[in-house]
Amino acid sequence: MEIFKNIGITAVTSVVSIVVLFLLTKLMGSKQVSQMTAFDYIVGITIGSVAAELATDLEEPTQPLTALIIYGFAAFGISVLTSKSIRARGAVTGKPLILLEDGVIFRENLKKARLDLNEFLTYTRMSGYFDLSQVQTAVLEHNGVVSFLPKEPYRPATPSDMDLKPKQSHVQMPFVMDGKLLPKNIAQAGKEEAWVRRMLLKQGYRDERAVFLALWDGDSKLTAFPMDRTALSS
Repeated sequence: MEIFKNIGITAVTSVVSIVVLFLLTKLMGSKQVSQMTAFDYIVGITIGSVAAELATDLEEPTQPLTALIIYGFAAFGISVLTSKSIRARGAVTGKPLILLEDGVIFRENLKKARLDLNEFLTYTRMSGYFDLSQVQTAVLEHNGVVSFLPKEPYRPATPSDMDLKPKQSHVQMPFVMDGKLLPKNIAQAGKEEAWVRRMLLKQGYRDERAVFLALWDGDSKLTAFPMDRTALSS
């Protein structure tokens, strides 16, 4: 009976740790790994370790739970402080380092960034610059990503360079997902379900059930993807 009791307690504490982790993640905000600072990374590892201890500590689960909450609120407090104070932001997240500027590679900044020349050249190639002379500025951001500013002759041409005035694009909005219309999206866009069905019929779909995904472009175009290869009517 003791083993079943321990299993039950472990199950409960595991669920509690998952719930607390979820709430703390919402509190601290969502960040990708590439966007994390060193502080975010360390706190994340620590919170994960404490959460694992909470799930398995059958005698004193309140101790890791308390530590988990303290770490979470500490991380939240630091994020609020850094968003309001430039000095705190520089101390916690660090400052960008210029690695290259106008043909000069700054050795001291490479040393501060713990980067050697091979790593730096790898970053340049990964960003599409196989000729370093095409780069005007290279900056190491606080999250460890290297940003590059190409010299003017080597940057991609833009419509303004050619005196063109293209029509502004909009974020596509889904009107159909998994064979079902999305009435709220359709109404928000100022369209009607009948219009969506007409547009689908023009593309060979008898109804929305044959459509896996349909996206509205913000104007008059509806791009549809079939549920399968046989979804289009003959």
